[in-house]
Amino acid sequence: MYLMEWGWWLMSKMSAAKKQEVELTMSPDIKRLETDFYESEIDAEQHFNSVSDNPHARGPIFAFNNTYMEIRCGGSEEKRGAITLVTLGLMIPMLYFWMPTTFGMIYYDVMNPKAPTLTAVLVDIFMLLGGGAVFFIYAKFGFQLTRLEMLTSRHLLVRFNRITQQVYLHRPKYCGGIVTFPWKTTGSGATLPVDDKVTVGLRLVLVWHPSRTGLPNMEMAVVGKLSQGGSELRDEWEFIRRYMEDGPESLPRPRLSTQLPSPIQAFSAQFEGIGRFVRNSGWPMKLALLLISPIFVIIGTAHWVSLMLCWRPRWPKIIREAGIPGKPVPLITTLDDYPPETRERLLANADRYKLKPGDRPVKKTHPRSGRASKANKGT
Repeated sequence: MYLMEWGWWLMSKMSAAKKQEVELTMSPDIKRLETDFYESEIDAEQHFNSVSDNPHARGPIFAFNNTYMEIRCGGSEEKRGAITLVTLGLMIPMLYFWMPTTFGMIYYDVMNPKAPTLTAVLVDIFMLLGGGAVFFIYAKFGFQLTRLEMLTSRHLLVRFNRITQQVYLHRPKYCGGIVTFPWKTTGSGATLPVDDKVTVGLRLVLVWHPSRTGLPNMEMAVVGKLSQGGSELRDEWEFIRRYMEDGPESLPRPRLSTQLPSPIQAFSAQFEGIGRFVRNSGWPMKLALLLISPIFVIIGTAHWVSLMLCWRPRWPKIIREAGIPGKPVPLITTLDDYPPETRERLLANADRYKLKPGDRPVKKTHPRSGRASKANKGT
């Protein structure tokens, strides 16, 4: 499911009028939080020093060689199947009942030797227009949600090329398209030691801030599986960092996953990030999980169907050949690579990502109340 990436891209390229409309509904605190970032904080969180002694790839990894490594992306992959289930649950009955009934009635009235009555003609028109309206509404508003899981690229991908020292993101155009960044502009959400309890159920987030890329918008990639703690995120980032900095020889070889629509991937995704929780839970919770297991089976099946209704993503030739001696190096993505309307919209939202200079001011401590001060003096 590409819901997070789709929403992020829509937010990044809102029109100026839409942006102003949204800002009018924001509270002052929300507005402040949106732009409350300092240069020192970005510098502290973006570095390429070692953060773990146990580099580990949690995958799924689709390619791993001396030239490049390719990992699956997706901010809500474990929820994939929900949109497929709703779409097929509504559209298949509609097609199954409406089409045979409507066209059967029309065929009967046309082929009947007797002229159809006015009532029959009106019913035919009503059935035809009513069903057509439903499909028109779906095509105009519903299909953009359906393609977040079906009839699109099977996976979002991130490829790390250690020869060119570049990172490539493979996404559909409605999620931002294919982009190229220098490796050294990559930021990670796992460079700081964070308590495991805070990061349970999160994925590794990679970011490319405008202050590093020169673009007006911030790009991100949500990599791999859900974690069971910050240590797993640091291990995964360390695996990526060492691959790009030191090469594959410094790492344990990961198990590669298939890009075919595997039922194992579809069903295992439902249990990402809950292994530690299940192990530490008591028997009542384990019994509750057993009772709701049919839901996991239904969602897992819908996940698998969505994979089968998508096609394998394919990189442009210049990225496929990147790193091969004598082949050209892909150009870094710039604002000029986007259509004029998209450029205008991205620039209209550039103020969201501006950094404040220097360090974050230290919060002033409020003086104690007079009563508290007197009490302290008395003691």
